Amino acid sequence: MDTKTLTLNEVERTWLTVPEAAEELRIPRTRCYELIQRGELPAVRIGQRSIRLNRLELEKFLVENRRVGAQ
Repeated sequence: MDTKTLTLNEVERTWLTVPEAAEELRIPRTRCYELIQRGELPAVRIGQRSIRLNRLELEKFLVENRRVGAQ
């Protein structure tokens, strides 16, 4: 059976903080929080203050919401 063992560094990169996700999306943090609040960007709340976004879901969001040119 071919299973890959993730290194700690790879596991840490699987989940992003809101500032990290905003940086990858090249949008302001406040806009990222708005997208999460509206349910457009999937996120997980950990405790009362921590929010994490899954990198694969972030990539899926980008693909599903891409637009070419002005509409």
